[in-house]
Amino acid sequence: MSTQRPIPIIPVDSLVQGYSEGRFPMAHDGKIYSHDPDPRAVFDLASIKPDARTARVIRSGRYRTTVDKDFEAVIRACADREETWLDEPMIRSYIGLHRAGFAFSVECWEGDRLAGGIYGVAIGRAFFGESMFGANNAGKVAFHALVDLLRQRNYVLFDTQYINPFTKQLGAMEIPRSLFREQLARAIGTSDTL
Repeated sequence: MSTQRPIPIIPVDSLVQGYSEGRFPMAHDGKIYSHDPDPRAVFDLASIKPDARTARVIRSGRYRTTVDKDFEAVIRACADREETWLDEPMIRSYIGLHRAGFAFSVECWEGDRLAGGIYGVAIGRAFFGESMFGANNAGKVAFHALVDLLRQRNYVLFDTQYINPFTKQLGAMEIPRSLFREQLARAIGTSDTL
């Protein structure tokens, strides 16, 4: 008779410490690696605005957005692609982080169907965007709902880790890691100058 070993997950305190220091985990080939890129990609919360098409979709009322209505469904939808860094232990780690109050999601619904969403980690006034999904502008609607939420809650840092064509289109820019760490220290309250 064989016994099944539980899937290992990253402890909440280890994740919080890593993010607080500017590091984040990614799974590759069944192993978890810590990333701390230089340069770092971020969004400037003061200047982000939807492109004309997304703005029209938002105004149309086609989608409605919620916060934390179904965190697990969002992360699993983000992982449901050919290439992903989100294996089962990583998914369970982020669900644990969510249950501990350090991660949240924004969902985008078309009727009763989850059409898009985004999730990430929140520490102090820093938000670390992890992944998003959605077609027909649903992902972008969730993204801009998240931006509005971060502004309302007085967040000062929105990290997107690495730049790619999609995040660049949304307004991401790269800054040196040293500057990112200064901004991170202010955002999570470990710097004297807030």
